[in-house]
Amino acid sequence: MAPVIGKTWVVLSVLLSISNLDRWVVVVQADPQVPCYFIFGDSLVDNGNNNGFATIARANYLPYGIDFPDGPTGRFCNGRTTTDVIAQLLGFDDLIPPYANARDEDLLRGVNFASAAAGIRDETGQQLGGRISFNGQLRNYQTAVSRMVNILGDENTAADHLSQCIFSVGMGSNDYLNNYFMPLVYSTSRQYTPEQYADVLIQQYSQQLRSLYDYGARKVTVIGIGQIGCSPNELAQNSPDGHTCVERINSANRMFNDRLISLVDDFNNNLDAANFIYINSYGIFADIGDNPSTYGFTVANRGCCGVGRNNGQITCLPLQTPCPNRNEYIFWDAFHPSEAANVIIGRRSYNAASPSDAYPMDISRLAQV
Repeated sequence: MAPVIGKTWVVLSVLLSISNLDRWVVVVQADPQVPCYFIFGDSLVDNGNNNGFATIARANYLPYGIDFPDGPTGRFCNGRTTTDVIAQLLGFDDLIPPYANARDEDLLRGVNFASAAAGIRDETGQQLGGRISFNGQLRNYQTAVSRMVNILGDENTAADHLSQCIFSVGMGSNDYLNNYFMPLVYSTSRQYTPEQYADVLIQQYSQQLRSLYDYGARKVTVIGIGQIGCSPNELAQNSPDGHTCVERINSANRMFNDRLISLVDDFNNNLDAANFIYINSYGIFADIGDNPSTYGFTVANRGCCGVGRNNGQITCLPLQTPCPNRNEYIFWDAFHPSEAANVIIGRRSYNAASPSDAYPMDISRLAQV
């Protein structure tokens, strides 16, 4: 494997960058820790790829982006997503752009392929409208690789470049939220037990991640599913008191995550030069939810904006006035964390605060491999 570039970055600069993350001041470094950062996922990290689609799964309107310097961009948050925070911690001066409007020069430093409502399964999220499934995101990535080969001159140079990049993949949430646990729309819950469904998802996910590896990915961060049963949407619909998390959903999510850890081990043991890591977003989010005051939160069970019980019936309405104390809310809307929560999750993904946060290493170590 080619040596990792950017190891000469200044430690002081990184420490200053981390200390200023909450104030959107990032100290400029000579080089990021890796040459490029590619992002795949759903609405948790979509930064504008759905803006041109006919879909309900779109967030390019206020109050989304109310705390983001560029205003509404398509991010399902008041500010930054977790991958925005990670990009800053990796030393990128500018945030990673969406693939939808990426230029050739953007490709060499990485682009974001994520699409709200996307799933591992192609049919996932179809009731919401247009979206790019993980298979579609992989096809877009393969097109991007072809463009990079043309830019860099040959396949070997492109492969060497890609081998140094970090890839972030967070899929599976919608395969539960907008598939398995919507029995009136999808048949999967009648076809499979939760155990069987986790197996089916992981089998397909394994093939998709292997395709990513075959197209040059070597440093891959795989994000586990969070506690969907603790989201304001599920609390509004299925919690008896609006506070107690829905265990049948969280239990299914844990089944998927357990298999995902095994998949990471399998890839690392059997694929040449593979360095896959697992980020325990379920555990990180559980820690935040169990100890909200430790992290400065006062509201853990409702969205900062939204409609209905727990502000969890639907996402934020256009031009709706959100809560004024956004940093005190774990959730921004019915489904998505606030920027304040994303900063915590992003930091712990990059630099694990607990041994259980990342396996077998965190992103800061992955960057140095």
